[in-house]
Amino acid sequence: MARIKRAQIRKTRKKNLFRRVRGFFVGRRRLRQAIEARMKAEKQEFIGRKQRKRQFRRLWTQRINAAARQHGLSYSRFIHGLKQSGIDINRKMLADLAVREPVAFSALVERARSAL
Repeated sequence: MARIKRAQIRKTRKKNLFRRVRGFFVGRRRLRQAIEARMKAEKQEFIGRKQRKRQFRRLWTQRINAAARQHGLSYSRFIHGLKQSGIDINRKMLADLAVREPVAFSALVERARSAL
């Protein structure tokens, strides 16, 4: 009869798997369902990491647009004016300036307006 030497490893793997899927709609001790639930969760995590980047860029664009329109300039004209004047600030920093430093943002708007 063969001697099984992997029992502890298998128990540890199963325990870690069930700990990972705790709270999911999975049978309490159904290994196959737990594996499938973990695979689906990992797939959704991967998709979510990509979507988060898109959603933040959209949020930054909306904030910049709202702040630029308060100064009478559309988003596209504001960005074009910044590029014309040689100011190279990414959208994350622009959105942060628009929210936290409105005076500095208005100075950028004036520079962009003068370059148009």
